[in-house]
Amino acid sequence: MHGEVLTINSRIAIPLREIELTYARSGGPGGQNVNKVASKAVLRFNLRDSPSLPEAARARALAQLAGRLTIVGELVLSSNVYRDQPRNRAAVLDRLRQLLAAAVTVPKRRVKTTPSAAARERRLTEKKARGRLKRERAVARDE
Repeated sequence: MHGEVLTINSRIAIPLREIELTYARSGGPGGQNVNKVASKAVLRFNLRDSPSLPEAARARALAQLAGRLTIVGELVLSSNVYRDQPRNRAAVLDRLRQLLAAAVTVPKRRVKTTPSAAARERRLTEKKARGRLKRERAVARDE
């Protein structure tokens, strides 16, 4: 990460002041520290009101991530994969970056193509061979 911003792609960077990070006690193994250390990282990012996202990117992200948003338009992520707080913090920030990068990318337009003459010929030849095989089976069964 570059200091105080989370870089999503070449055009979008989110200042960390827009991201709320809190820490909680994590479940699972932790040894003697399990009840003392808050290692689980919980991230909240207000996607609906973020000034860092261009309007088109925000609309795409809101549509793509609609099922993961709270009523007020916040995206809530958490990470408790690791036993220490800094690695969980890095993991949850990386997950936010990946989610937003995938949500704001515009899919490539599909270019319609027509099958080549050789491909059409191959398809018809295979269909004829298959039909011939089925016809031969039907004749053999009647006898």
